[in-house]
Amino acid sequence: MVSVYAPTIRRREMDAVLTALVEDKVGPGEHSGFLTQTVKEYLGFDSCISLRSPAMALALSLKLLNIEEGKGVMVSALSPLYYLQVIQDLRLTPVFCDVEDSQACMSKETVLSALDDVRAIVIHHTLGFVPESQGMMEIGIPVIEDCSLSCGTFLASADVEHGASHISPFQGIFGILGLEERDMLTAGGGALLFAGNKRNGAVLKNDGRLPPEYKLPDMNAAMAVAQFRDLAKNLKKRKEIAQVYTQASLRTRHRRFIVREDAPYNNYTFPLILETGMKDVKAYARKKGVEVESAFAGTIISANPNLIERCPVSASLSLRTALFPLYPRLSSADIEKTAKIIGTLP
Repeated sequence: MVSVYAPTIRRREMDAVLTALVEDKVGPGEHSGFLTQTVKEYLGFDSCISLRSPAMALALSLKLLNIEEGKGVMVSALSPLYYLQVIQDLRLTPVFCDVEDSQACMSKETVLSALDDVRAIVIHHTLGFVPESQGMMEIGIPVIEDCSLSCGTFLASADVEHGASHISPFQGIFGILGLEERDMLTAGGGALLFAGNKRNGAVLKNDGRLPPEYKLPDMNAAMAVAQFRDLAKNLKKRKEIAQVYTQASLRTRHRRFIVREDAPYNNYTFPLILETGMKDVKAYARKKGVEVESAFAGTIISANPNLIERCPVSASLSLRTALFPLYPRLSSADIEKTAKIIGTLP
């Protein structure tokens, strides 16, 4: 059975982890420091710290905003379910926002329609698609961006000749880059929290000092560094697979999300918005040896059906969006098999 997800772990990652173990560097240390420096240079940010989980990164970024107890934090209904837990644990109030049908992300319009005593907005780059963050920034409410699935996306207008192709479209006060099993880059767990400018970087440096138990262990950091080094190669492979799938999908009535022209998709996955039942598509693919998943099974709306009326677009997409296998380690035979299934979907 061809699985929907598989971490891209090769010999380089294994050697990096083994080296850290041989050096007795299991807890936070040199490898963790090298990782944060690598990320700062790659993304062009002033400050970055490594943590043991995305939940810790979100909690710390919200704490650094000094939000009064009970005030609102806006999130998309298609955000990861752990957002809700973090917000409630901090005694803040979650405010749910619908998404745009074309991209499954929040927009300035959907945010404005849901504003209700909100003190922060957490923008999730759903399925790796980059939303128009600038418009939401113009509202004047602090923004935290979760780039865990969109890593590798850069602005098309960047100056490639001078290496600026690595400039991230992130524009929030703080950014989160998860390193969990199903994130674009994996370290077996963990996250990076970064600031977009010197002022916010100073806040992160001064108030982000944490005991070792909060920091990313060297064993995980070593794997993450190896992942960063192979990112360009893996992005190229993902693009090649996506082109094959896209051609196959043109023969069906199912549609794809719209990608921003100035922020090309990193091909984190291959989603299709179905015009037929999810069960039929899953059964059809499974019969032919390929796994298909519901794209939003682990999101806020999946666990809160009471949001269906408030967020109708999110509810509709959660029922109709299917994910197909797309990752660099797929064999040619598996790519061909998956493409054939996509092109002949019921």
